[in-house]
Amino acid sequence: MAAQPTSRREKLRQATLAEIREAARRLLITQGPAAVTINAVARQIGMSGPALYHYFASHDDLVAAVTADFLRELTAAMEAARDAHAPGGTADRLLATCRAMRDWAVAHPAEFGWIFASPIPAAASARHRPDTPRNQAGRDFELVFLQQIEELWARRRFPVPAPADLDPSVREQLSAYAAALGRALPIEALYVALSCWIRLYGLLCMEVLNQLDFVYSDPGPIYEETLRDLVGTLGLDYRPPRPHP
Repeated sequence: MAAQPTSRREKLRQATLAEIREAARRLLITQGPAAVTINAVARQIGMSGPALYHYFASHDDLVAAVTADFLRELTAAMEAARDAHAPGGTADRLLATCRAMRDWAVAHPAEFGWIFASPIPAAASARHRPDTPRNQAGRDFELVFLQQIEELWARRRFPVPAPADLDPSVREQLSAYAAALGRALPIEALYVALSCWIRLYGLLCMEVLNQLDFVYSDPGPIYEETLRDLVGTLGLDYRPPRPHP
């Protein structure tokens, strides 16, 4: 059955929703997260606060929509960097993905900080609304990295701990996480993948949130050292970044 054409009313609604989210982004960038209120966003686009509730039922819904926008934008940047390298070149694709994440975060510190302050709900807490746009955008972001680890594991196994060596609580949590995402990695491989991700993402959050300023004015080389360790852990060869022209 052919898709029904979008009505003029729905087109106007979608345009207004996009305008509201863009106004929220401007406020975030120019004035900080506390400035992103329903009334402030409404004023930005010449609308009353009560009228804006026809588009977003609550401030939390607005935050979720803006967060989903940021996650989709970041995910697209990571996927584009990955896909610039041929399939099968695991190290090149993985390194490009991780470098693109940092490039976007450093270029958009307010947006990245907003994402970090609005963490992706854990699978257990997201069960009641697992398919919201915000949750889906969060899962897509996670999977850009995780799917590459799965592809690597399918081709060539990397060193992993024995499942019995993992704390029972860790095994249980990893099993629940894998089941919630429907992923095929065994828990010992998932443990290594998440350990790499936590270290890399944690370092990036510290950089963007200025938690390393007391010692590093340029944490870029530290990020590259972390990438070197990460690919080494996965049994891959490190490739330094190409110098900018």
